[in-house]
Amino acid sequence: MKLWGGRFDKETDTLVDDFNSSIGFDARMYREDIAGSIAHATMLGEQGIISPQEAAQIVDGLRGILADIEAGKVAFSVDNEDIHMNIESLLTERIGAAGKRLHTGRSRNDQVALDFRMYVREEAGKLISLLLDLERVLLRRARENLTTVMPGYTHLQRAQPVTFAHHLMAYANMFRRDITRLEDCLERLDECPLGAGALAGSTHPLNRARTAELLGFARPTDNSLDSVSDRDFAIELLSACSILMMHLSRFSEEIILWCSWEFQFITLDDAYSTGSSIMPQKKNPDVAELVRGKTGRVYGSLVTLLTVMKGIPLAYNKDMQEDKECVFDAIDTVKMCLPVFTAMIDTMTVRAENMARAASGGFINATDCADYLAKKGVPFRDAYTITGRLVNHCIAQGRALDELSLDELREMSPVFDEDVYDAISLHTCVSQRKTVGGPAQEEVARQIDRIAAFVEERGKDA
Repeated sequence: MKLWGGRFDKETDTLVDDFNSSIGFDARMYREDIAGSIAHATMLGEQGIISPQEAAQIVDGLRGILADIEAGKVAFSVDNEDIHMNIESLLTERIGAAGKRLHTGRSRNDQVALDFRMYVREEAGKLISLLLDLERVLLRRARENLTTVMPGYTHLQRAQPVTFAHHLMAYANMFRRDITRLEDCLERLDECPLGAGALAGSTHPLNRARTAELLGFARPTDNSLDSVSDRDFAIELLSACSILMMHLSRFSEEIILWCSWEFQFITLDDAYSTGSSIMPQKKNPDVAELVRGKTGRVYGSLVTLLTVMKGIPLAYNKDMQEDKECVFDAIDTVKMCLPVFTAMIDTMTVRAENMARAASGGFINATDCADYLAKKGVPFRDAYTITGRLVNHCIAQGRALDELSLDELREMSPVFDEDVYDAISLHTCVSQRKTVGGPAQEEVARQIDRIAAFVEERGKDA
């Protein structure tokens, strides 16, 4: 007889047991389930709802079950459906009647809401830690490349010169936002649903503030209906993970381009590349490609949970059992991607000479030429047109702007003088872009220091 079988005259069909069971995937929440039950039993004893002796028996029994699970001595049963009923059944087998008192003032609805929140809380912290590791690598590589000039692109066309450090810090800022999104998620889930019961609380004198305190939450949730039916915290996590994977995917795409023969801006370490079964010359960026591919998998998890939740009335519905596998898979995927991606960035070789060579072509100093004229008093739109004609002239002759003689320049505008060559040199183009957020060395160094302080502050909390 199942723990909930009192109202039923016969057992459920085995097909229903298999269909209904979630132990195959929610077993991973055993630590959270046991921690929640220990807090609940402790509170029940303190409130006099069960005797202190029974509470102590329950707590000792649960700790013994935890030790046995960790030691691989426990086999969970499909008949008991989920991790909650498996542990409760084990407890009753071990300590007898006292075990039957554990569920007093509690429902599986608030129990699973608690376990899932605690699991997400734990895993979000791990994701933040992995992101901090990536940030540390980006900071180191950026410091190494403060003067490594490369083309910046728009529309995948060479646009203006930047440095490799500046480019890396763009991603460091994205990942900083990813960390703060996860922190925001943690802040909002910092409420304990235990004690909300099935949907309407309990007639027992539960101390919800006490269980929240015991489990490390800031406060209990405020509405019992919302407590058991809310999965916003999981959707927020999946949203944050999806945005994070989008950032990894964009970075991966650039890595794939940069290590191609067409670019040759970087060389990936052999340990983070693969070969071809037929083409001996190949060195493939499979790590980056897999990260790019797995991004769609995480997106799918977000869409899954949004779709599950979109038509569910209050309060709990069995549909919500579908909340966990997508979250578990997304977390597992991100946790798999981040360390290997970080190691790939850490070990890659930067081909600074190829970046500089690319930066010297493509007229990426054209804007600086127009700015030079504007600073001499030429209206910018006129300066833009003059420079565009110069570029067209250079393309026809297969030359660069800085290869034109001063007489040729003055044919387009008498404003040009000898100082134009310094103004449109790559060094000047980069070093004079000192506005906040720009690629000038001292400005990128400031960006590095800002992210480094952010990482250090969170490292102290880890």
